[in-house]
Amino acid sequence: MNGLFFTGTDTGVGKTYVVAAVARLLRQHGRAVGVCKPVATGAERIDGRWVSADTLRLAQAAGLGEAWERVTPYVFAEAVAPAVAARLHGTPLSIAALADAVRSRHEPGNLLLVEGVGGLLCPLTERETVADLAAALRLPIIVVARRSLGTLNHTLLTLEAAQRRGLPVAGLVVSETTRPVDLADETNVEELRRRIAVPLLAVVPYQTEEDREQNSALAAVDWWRLGHADSSEEHVDLCRR
Repeated sequence: MNGLFFTGTDTGVGKTYVVAAVARLLRQHGRAVGVCKPVATGAERIDGRWVSADTLRLAQAAGLGEAWERVTPYVFAEAVAPAVAARLHGTPLSIAALADAVRSRHEPGNLLLVEGVGGLLCPLTERETVADLAAALRLPIIVVARRSLGTLNHTLLTLEAAQRRGLPVAGLVVSETTRPVDLADETNVEELRRRIAVPLLAVVPYQTEEDREQNSALAAVDWWRLGHADSSEEHVDLCRR
């Protein structure tokens, strides 16, 4: 299947915002797009169904209305790691089941945008992590990092973990979840450029809710071609064009 797998350097780094923005951009260009966040925690009860805020945003961006189960098949109310939430409910998760759920959301001709939960090594099952799901799906990975103090360490650790597992990273997106206020915020992007071996696809500036329809930084990336490349080498080549 054609698609991209979005992971983060931590929770709250702007993953969902980036995935939703990419979905909207693809639809604006007349591209067929699907979205899937196979598991979500910290959900709320809406019309008798447990739904996470991330699922709501992704469904809206992809034009799916209230077909929330199509976006997130496994939902838990507790705001904890999926493995912990599943254990509390006696509903063990497996990588095979999660991967099958993702694949069932892919339709011929579309590009499927998959969002992981938390960071790359967030526990999904009793023994496995988001990285194991990414490996099972074999989709190119987009790493989303928060622009703040600690970004260098978190990003380099994530990229190193992906490299050690042989996961193809198509590129990095740096998201300003708050306004840059200090020297660390101002310098960490250029420092990342010097230290990473994958393309820096975009730096998404801080935006208010009213401005969030404008995504010029993300619009400069050819996400459609990136999601249809056949190998990690081709991903790198496309990103550098």
